[in-house]
Amino acid sequence: MARTDEDIEQPTRPAIPAATPGTDRPPAPGAGAPQGRMPRWLPRAMVLALALIAAFQLGSWAFHQLTGLLINILIAFFLALAVEPAVSRMAARGMRRGLATFLVFFLLTVAAAGFVTLLGSMLAGQIIKMIEGFPDYLDSLIHWTNATFHTNLKRVDVQEGVLRSDWLRKYAQNSAAGVLDVSQQVLGGLFQMLTVALFSFYFAADGPRLRRALCSVLPPARQAEVLRAWEIAVDKTGGYLYSRGLMALVSGIAHYILLQALGVPYAPVLGVWVGLVSQFVPTIGTYLAGALPMLIAFTVAPWYAVWVLVFVVIYQQFENYMLQPKLTAKSVDIHPAVAFGSVIVGTALLGAVGALIAIPAVATLQAFLGAYVKRYDVTDDPRVNGHRVRTPAGPGMLARIRAARTRR
Repeated sequence: MARTDEDIEQPTRPAIPAATPGTDRPPAPGAGAPQGRMPRWLPRAMVLALALIAAFQLGSWAFHQLTGLLINILIAFFLALAVEPAVSRMAARGMRRGLATFLVFFLLTVAAAGFVTLLGSMLAGQIIKMIEGFPDYLDSLIHWTNATFHTNLKRVDVQEGVLRSDWLRKYAQNSAAGVLDVSQQVLGGLFQMLTVALFSFYFAADGPRLRRALCSVLPPARQAEVLRAWEIAVDKTGGYLYSRGLMALVSGIAHYILLQALGVPYAPVLGVWVGLVSQFVPTIGTYLAGALPMLIAFTVAPWYAVWVLVFVVIYQQFENYMLQPKLTAKSVDIHPAVAFGSVIVGTALLGAVGALIAIPAVATLQAFLGAYVKRYDVTDDPRVNGHRVRTPAGPGMLARIRAARTRR
């Protein structure tokens, strides 16, 4: 009987076990993801990275846009610290704090406006005088040139040459084009001064409320430290302004004596100008302060301007190396080298504003941290005072050679 297909022996194959529920296992650690599939964490990581980059760019843009406002607020805060003693003293006598702050700022504004008005009238008078006397100066210069170089110059020829020159035409065009820029800078400076004045007024008038609001978010131990730092900042800022005012007084008196001896007009106003500008305008204050007296002295006699320049240079060295370190160290209680270094760092960080507030800020930080530094008694070692202790010298070279020969 023939075999059927069922009777034919089939090759044996390994049986595939059926998948049972619960037997699926996660891939072992380190095993790669299936081919062609994105890991689940990658989209979230990309979104998070993009969000962080966008937040950083937005914060950087906002910081650069608000840098001017932040600097104005910093100036206003230190100005409020400077007037805090006067305002607190008037408020302690029963006057409302807002009224006391208004009176202090009103007196400062009146003094500044009077000084600027007097200085402006003096400067305008001197400019008019220089313009009226310019033909005489030109005649004397032409006469000296003709006598020295044997030329035949005339004032009419010189005036026509100057009026028809290309550089005068270009200068007039540039000046006309720069009027708008100067106007914008003036308006910007006035707006900046108004912003600083408003913030400083509110900081000084609402000082207790500001301290209370700041302390309300801190634990009691931190509140005492914040209040102590605030008081130290008030004392150091006031001391710094006191030292600057004292140096301005000394500088003004010294320059007034020189200008009065030379017979330069407006000597009292020029002395006040030199004292204030040289002390309260950092970095370029000395040059601005000395330029105006030199200009006024030049209208009297050209050699007087040279004498004023020499005196300004000599007095500046005396102030930098003798007067300023002593006054700053006593009133602000920091080392002169630290004061000089803080001014350099402040100038590098914030420019003129940093140079102005660097010393009181460093003095405040030093006084605040000094309470947390543990100090010990210094031993009576002579080396503390700079005396070197010499050890007894051994036998010399000749003595050692003789001793070696003797042993041999």
